[in-house]
Amino acid sequence: MSADDIARLSLTEVARLIRKRKISSVEATEASVGRLERYGARFNCVVEIDAEGALKAARKADRELARRQARGPLHGVPLAHKDMYYRKGRVSGCGSRIRASFVPDHTATVLQRLDAAGALDIARLNMVEFALGITGHNEITGDVRNPWNPKHLPGGSSSGSAVSVAARLTYGSLGSDTGGSIRFPASCCGIVGIKPTYSRVSRFGAMPLSFSCDTVGPLTRTVADAALILQVLAGRDANDPTSSARSVPNYSAGIGKSIRGLKIGVPETYFYEGIDAAVEKPVRESLDVLRRLGAKLLPVAMPAAIGATNTLTSMIIVAEAAAIHSRWLRDRPDDYGTQTRGRMLMGLFCPATRYLEALNLRGRLLAGFVESVFRKCDVLHTPVLPVEVPTLAETDLKANPGFLKYVGRMGHCTRPVNYLGLPAITVPCGFTQNGLPTGFQMVGRPFDEATLFRAASAYERATDWHTREPAL
Repeated sequence: MSADDIARLSLTEVARLIRKRKISSVEATEASVGRLERYGARFNCVVEIDAEGALKAARKADRELARRQARGPLHGVPLAHKDMYYRKGRVSGCGSRIRASFVPDHTATVLQRLDAAGALDIARLNMVEFALGITGHNEITGDVRNPWNPKHLPGGSSSGSAVSVAARLTYGSLGSDTGGSIRFPASCCGIVGIKPTYSRVSRFGAMPLSFSCDTVGPLTRTVADAALILQVLAGRDANDPTSSARSVPNYSAGIGKSIRGLKIGVPETYFYEGIDAAVEKPVRESLDVLRRLGAKLLPVAMPAAIGATNTLTSMIIVAEAAAIHSRWLRDRPDDYGTQTRGRMLMGLFCPATRYLEALNLRGRLLAGFVESVFRKCDVLHTPVLPVEVPTLAETDLKANPGFLKYVGRMGHCTRPVNYLGLPAITVPCGFTQNGLPTGFQMVGRPFDEATLFRAASAYERATDWHTREPAL
């Protein structure tokens, strides 16, 4: 098996082959490092590769396997992550100039859990500055480019993560999702992304953007890969008092099971408003696949209040981001990119009464949404991006005076899920007329990621979109 063949394996496949010693961790790591070095600069998706440390860790992993001392389900699997997860003694730049040389004194819980499961952390990946943005633009570290067409945006803020997974440079990557920053780039790059329920995964040691909306989750090539990583990440963490103490189910248990009789809600209002025909077609076709698999499709009217959640989410994010960044905004304003500084400054002018009102409404709106939607269905099926993946030029703040309105439209389908704290998974479902990928999302009840994995894996088995990869 060639290095490129090894790099094209899914995470679950490479983990199984390493565990059975059909291939070595060194071979998988060399394959991944080689592609990161060869293609990373082309798409500007890589910040730093620790090739020497990666190969040293891989050799250790192989020695442990030879002694039958596997550490966990990801033993010897090389991964690379968004550059916002702190590792003690290593720079975590957060896509910024301000933190370009920041070295934390502690390690993020999610990285600790991946380490304990045997995964190797081999590279830091580029991202939107301080994770504030869904396009992939970054005036400080440079724009990340979509591997399907470098003129187009990759989605953000987990831009480097999505590109690296889609281009087969890494087997999986941690992203973060505050207003769609896992699901949006996953859809733009044709891969899988899971935004867990708010509090399902610890945020200790992850760069904060919005205390009320931040979530941590993986971007992967397959649904089974995402389930495997989330299994490792999920669960209570004493270092994060907001993390849930709920027990973690076996997310992989439903992979491969039938969805006959599963009730899938199709929104009659809100989510399809303003959607491009080129996007609506493959999203609607994915519903036909799910129907043929035995799922029951049920029209569901959205609560009237859903229309306000996009705006409410944006208000909370910018207000909390401005609070976190207030000192730097005062002392180092010119060290921010134009887009990031402009949006954060908006947060400084958000009245406390409006911010608190937005927070206080969440519980009531969540209860109403769960009652009106999930009383009728098991999961809700919606688009992710209501437009074809635009070019980087079309979504550049300096070139497009209508930028903020355009970005608001792009987040139309994702931000409500963050506001309500619900889990959602994004799955590729085809390509639009401009040749770029698109996907759908399924939204579940609080803490019911297992049903999302079951439904998404059924669709994936019936289609081949997840096997498509960009020609590099």
